[in-house]
Amino acid sequence: MNFLSHRSKAIKPSPTLTVSAMAKEMASKGIDIINFGVGEPDFNTPDFIKEEAKKALDANFTRYTDNAGIPELRKEISAKLKRDNNLDYSPDQILVSPGAKASIMFILMTICDPRDEVLIPTPYWVSYTSQVEMVDALPVLLPTGMANDFKIKPNQLEEAILSLSNPRVLILNSPNNPTGTVYTADELKELAEVCLKHNIVIISDEIYEKLIYDGEKHVSIASLSDEIKNISVVINGVSKAYAMTGWRLGYAAGPKEIIKAASRIQSHTTSSVNSMTQKAAVLAIREGESTVEEMRVEFEKRRDYLVEKLNEIHNISCNTPKGAFYAMPNIYYYLHNNKRGIKNSYDFCEYMLKEYHIAIVAGGAFGADHYVRFSYANSMQNIKEGLERFEKGLKSLME
Repeated sequence: MNFLSHRSKAIKPSPTLTVSAMAKEMASKGIDIINFGVGEPDFNTPDFIKEEAKKALDANFTRYTDNAGIPELRKEISAKLKRDNNLDYSPDQILVSPGAKASIMFILMTICDPRDEVLIPTPYWVSYTSQVEMVDALPVLLPTGMANDFKIKPNQLEEAILSLSNPRVLILNSPNNPTGTVYTADELKELAEVCLKHNIVIISDEIYEKLIYDGEKHVSIASLSDEIKNISVVINGVSKAYAMTGWRLGYAAGPKEIIKAASRIQSHTTSSVNSMTQKAAVLAIREGESTVEEMRVEFEKRRDYLVEKLNEIHNISCNTPKGAFYAMPNIYYYLHNNKRGIKNSYDFCEYMLKEYHIAIVAGGAFGADHYVRFSYANSMQNIKEGLERFEKGLKSLME
């Protein structure tokens, strides 16, 4: 008897977590693995944040909290959005969830009906398409490439919308995972105007907003006008900025109607984020800027080295990412000219892991098979050694 639903059969494991698991398994056997696959800071959560969680535990702040998040935290997020993003959201327009991934999922469940179409620029974060499919909506991919810095254009977006039957949502991720692309205010405004024209909801994933380089600035699309704000839901959290990935806390801010409905869905699924994490997050958002800047400066140094060295490798090209902590080099030449029978980025990454003990993520997982993703949330020593192994692995493909 088959007990599995069509939905569960269609959902594949997260490729980034799969790579990380394979790398950890090999490392447990004593193999020296350099892991470029992980999507989290290699810094520890700052001590003052950890201490705040301990205080909450000692004070027996261990019971159920408000489903949407403790009032203190939602007020702090509201203040943060005003301070950092020039956005006015009242606490009842904010939903705190167990990770930004859950925030996106609950918003999709709130605004999508079966067979609604969700537009997603490629390369995309691996979970977007699966989450869309889990709500019985249809992902529609909008391809980009290095030539346009992996950005969709307004005419491309409009043409796609006009070709669809039930266009409903645009998921926009800036700074972007996996490319590090950052949209400017003008670019965002042009895309938003198209969404306004066609009544498209914008889910703006801004989880990497604090990690931006070269003097660039993060702009939240919802801040560009009241009209745009009214069709936008902003997604953010504490995982990347404050090195709190395992704490599991994200949030959504948007129109009251959407947030209220998403909160109802959360109440019947995960309920609230654990109580100690919420207390720690209040302090992280209020006082964590100095630790964020220390981490950002270090990431920028690593990015500069990684991208420079990648571009020095024969037949490898890589754009300079403006944000996040990923670089996405083009491996097209090696996929089409190697002598090892490797045909796609998945085979390529498996070869590199098994033969040269470096873990990188296949571009195919992000809808861009001619690329691979490096995370430079890694020590400079590991980056240098990993690049040496990568270059040796490339040469071996041609022998």
